[in-house]
Amino acid sequence: MLDWQSAGNIADAFLLVYAGLFPIVDPVSSAPLFVRLTRSAAQQERPALARAVAVNSFALLLGSMVVGSHVLAFFGITLPILRVGGGLVVAALGWKLLQEGDDNQPGDPLAMKKTAQPGRAVDAFYPLTMPLTVGPGSMSVAITLGSQWPVTRDHIGELALIAAGALGGLIAMAITIYVCYRYSDYIVRRLGPHGTNVMMRLSAFILFCIGIQIIWNGVSALIGKG
Repeated sequence: MLDWQSAGNIADAFLLVYAGLFPIVDPVSSAPLFVRLTRSAAQQERPALARAVAVNSFALLLGSMVVGSHVLAFFGITLPILRVGGGLVVAALGWKLLQEGDDNQPGDPLAMKKTAQPGRAVDAFYPLTMPLTVGPGSMSVAITLGSQWPVTRDHIGELALIAAGALGGLIAMAITIYVCYRYSDYIVRRLGPHGTNVMMRLSAFILFCIGIQIIWNGVSALIGKG
């Protein structure tokens, strides 16, 4: 049985991972964008897409946390370079969504069913998983968290507890993503036509600003090393 200290270590790792990733992943604000990007999919396909995005996001974050720093070192890529390159992708997606016109009828941004094309496939990985849901910001956080945990034999027990808590945090994050995307249509309906349009534009602008901020963080780190 776990003692209080072990349970505390698991809880700390869980909260550290979940609380550290949630503001960056922010699936609640991304839900309207998920609806927009999946407007060509049939209504019944969205739950499967939401599930696929959640699974992909879990895999990306877990991979970043476990082997991310080693992969970057193998290719000679530093975190600042990852932020600059990834920030460009995020900013480009945000700019594209910001400039994109409303494909639905004026005053009726909820008319997704009228424009849906069931035969057209939607890729659950790009851009729904990356960079919309899991971008360079969240991957950088995951890599940083993974690189700070003990890996020596003297700390195997502590590492096992931390790994359990971190895994729980990632699972909770994936469930949150699934719930927000699975019921994104409900969120859109609650917002209404005008509110949905405002939220989509605002989310796209925030996504663009996040990309610029990630780029700036990377550039600042590179300048500081220079």
